[in-house]
Amino acid sequence: MDPFLLLLIGLATVLTGILWLRLHPFIALFVAALLISGITPDTQVANALAEKTISERVKQTGANLTKIEQAEIRNAKTDYAKSTAPIQRITREFGITFGKIGLVIALACLIGRCLLASGAADRIVRAALSVVGERGAPVAFLGSGFALGIPVFFDSLFLLAIPLAKAMWLKLRKNYLLLIVAIIAGGSMTHSLVPPTPGPLYVASALGINIGTMILAGLVVGLFTASAGYLYGAWLNRRMDIPFRETPDAIKKLESLSAKDTAELPSLFASLLPIVLPVLLIAGGTLIAQTEASVDLKNIFKLLGDKNIALAIAAGLALFTLAHHLKNKKELAEQMQSALQEAGLIILICCAGGAFGAILLQTGIGPHLQSKVGEGTNSLWLLPLAFLVTTVIRAAQGSATVAMITAVGIVGSFAVGNLDYHPVYLALAIGCGSKPLPWMNDSGFWVISKMSGMTEKETLLTFTATLSIMGVVGIVVTMIGAKLFPMV
Repeated sequence: MDPFLLLLIGLATVLTGILWLRLHPFIALFVAALLISGITPDTQVANALAEKTISERVKQTGANLTKIEQAEIRNAKTDYAKSTAPIQRITREFGITFGKIGLVIALACLIGRCLLASGAADRIVRAALSVVGERGAPVAFLGSGFALGIPVFFDSLFLLAIPLAKAMWLKLRKNYLLLIVAIIAGGSMTHSLVPPTPGPLYVASALGINIGTMILAGLVVGLFTASAGYLYGAWLNRRMDIPFRETPDAIKKLESLSAKDTAELPSLFASLLPIVLPVLLIAGGTLIAQTEASVDLKNIFKLLGDKNIALAIAAGLALFTLAHHLKNKKELAEQMQSALQEAGLIILICCAGGAFGAILLQTGIGPHLQSKVGEGTNSLWLLPLAFLVTTVIRAAQGSATVAMITAVGIVGSFAVGNLDYHPVYLALAIGCGSKPLPWMNDSGFWVISKMSGMTEKETLLTFTATLSIMGVVGIVVTMIGAKLFPMV
């Protein structure tokens, strides 16, 4: 069966399930995986798996396999395809995905919840404001949002920051639009570019990218995109005025929030440590491995730089800070339970997406697409293609994470031996593609609209336009990086 037809059936199933039937993304992705796995012929599955294994072996060894070795691989994959039911292939890929990212997502959710509940996130924003002063408040929200966007999900980050932005407006009486755009520009791109948030974490895992490399590359591109979003906000702020729409009672609450004593919050060091430490450990482990450091030092950083270990240490520190600032253990248990419930839903979506992506690869979509393009084509073209595929899926169903998970299943096979640059650039292109065109089917759209008091038109001009501009700037920067610094 034609792989393109199978791809279209799979995408139609996912989008119909989410948009029309209003199914949870986990169910829509699982049903699509089951359907595609069931209608893909066994011989097609065997050929796709064999080609993938052969390409990986060639990439690892740097030498072509003999005909006997290739025949052994094909025979093994044929036996696997014939003896394994579709549901078994799905559950196997589901488990593989969980083994790669499940624990990291759970720990990241725990860290994010602790930062919010303990007041650590509030403390970080206040510290940034104290450095730049009231006149630099938009830059403070941009910077603190950029840092908090790594462990805290964007919707939660905005819910935290918008009362602080409103309280700041009460002091400044100007630049309300710019304050909102600064939060959006700061917190939204790290959500799609920097692990341990689920989207970039899953994409890096699917493409076999070291998580430290993904963090460093995501931070670099994120700086460009966040800056572009902020500049757009500054430009729009001079041309458009968004009134401050709050009742007198709400204004009194905001004034009491801004008057809250900083001494009641965790210290800045304790607040930043759960964010900075895992980034340093993971990125440090990646960098140390490339140097001529001693074996003992490399082994230490190999252990501490493991993503699960680094996040576990950070989660322990965040929990300690939360426990110190809560009144009783029952409240601590409730916060932990809430965080892990949130993590469970995200893990289900990511693992179902991993299974769906693997099943798409088993149709042979990668080699088939490569054959249509041609062997001599410059692989740089894949970056805008990945960007556009992700953008279309994002615009259709609303979730940036689901768009990234689905897109990497379509274009990810090209990362095996066919790229002229490091696959991290492909991951960045997918992350950037998950930003443009968020509209009424995106939960973040309504969170920002209702919490900021903006109309739908104003939200389109701020939230939608800002993310779209940042996505386009991101893919341009990514393509330039892949051309000038291929890292291969």
